[in-house]
Amino acid sequence: MKIYHNQLDNTLRQGFKPVWLVFGDEPWQKNNSLAAIKNHAKSLGFSEVIRFSSETSFDWQSIIDEYQALSLFANQRIIEVELTTVKVGDAGNKALLALAERLNQDINSGNVPQDVMFIFHGAKLDGPSANRKWFKSLTELGCYLPLYDIELKSMPQWLNNQARQLQLNISPELNTLLIELFEGNLLALSQELEKLVLLFGNQRINIEDAEQIILKQAKFNPFQVIDALLLGDCAKCIAMLDQLQQEGMAPAQLIWVFHKEIHQLYAMLNQLAQGENITQVYKQYRVWDKRKPLYQHALTHIKLDNIKQAIIRIADIDLLSKTSSEFNIFILLADLCITLYHGEKTAPLSLNYG
Repeated sequence: MKIYHNQLDNTLRQGFKPVWLVFGDEPWQKNNSLAAIKNHAKSLGFSEVIRFSSETSFDWQSIIDEYQALSLFANQRIIEVELTTVKVGDAGNKALLALAERLNQDINSGNVPQDVMFIFHGAKLDGPSANRKWFKSLTELGCYLPLYDIELKSMPQWLNNQARQLQLNISPELNTLLIELFEGNLLALSQELEKLVLLFGNQRINIEDAEQIILKQAKFNPFQVIDALLLGDCAKCIAMLDQLQQEGMAPAQLIWVFHKEIHQLYAMLNQLAQGENITQVYKQYRVWDKRKPLYQHALTHIKLDNIKQAIIRIADIDLLSKTSSEFNIFILLADLCITLYHGEKTAPLSLNYG
């Protein structure tokens, strides 16, 4: 069974599940999910936790041996397995498939193993890993919980839910400010809410009360910068670039993402100019449905002349990043963002890269 984070509490209340698979890269949701599962198990009498980590020399058979062993300390055990890589290799594939088959046999024989609970967790799964037979077999025996970043439009609801659970009384203006400051960093926002509980309890908290103690800890990645760029929000792009520079991100990572996206946009615009159907263009470049509005905006508002100018600039920026230390690459990338939508204004002000 596959569920999502907002369905976890209801699923836990539905009854015992022998297997949980929690995979994703968003740290707050992962910590929250694992804690909720373990706390629920503790309420059912699971007091012993055996932990494994799939390091390079890991003996996969030890998981099966632990399942078959009698507990020396408790009748009910949680066997927690952290997969340090989702590519478990041939030995991992065979062992996990054998474990799934053994669990399935016990369940079908009426000997449902309610004294053992498995929790597997790790980074976000790629497509091939999620389609492995061992993973599908374990999912059929329990719950697969994939964790995705919470989109900006869903942040107000998430924040309201957290405030309600903590009995925090925050003003709508402070709600908006917190989302702006902590976008992309739920873990830091959760910690900030806990700090507000200690400082203010359940009294009403306004911006004036909190703004002096709230630290800006929004955390972004290059792909979020691209999303803002596709929407034409240059101011947000520049703010994100500034944050990434402060965090010490390597410029080469950003340049690669910008280079790939700008060249794809150029190709898409050329095909549309030649009369190709936008549906076919989306299909060719594998644009997901939820990302189509982003590309619709970009393809409608970016001119071919501007993107040609941007292609020249990204090539220059790439060269400068490799040959010179006199230029701030993040400033040049900010100039690139503006060029895509306002190239007619930046062209006369072209930097002298020579």
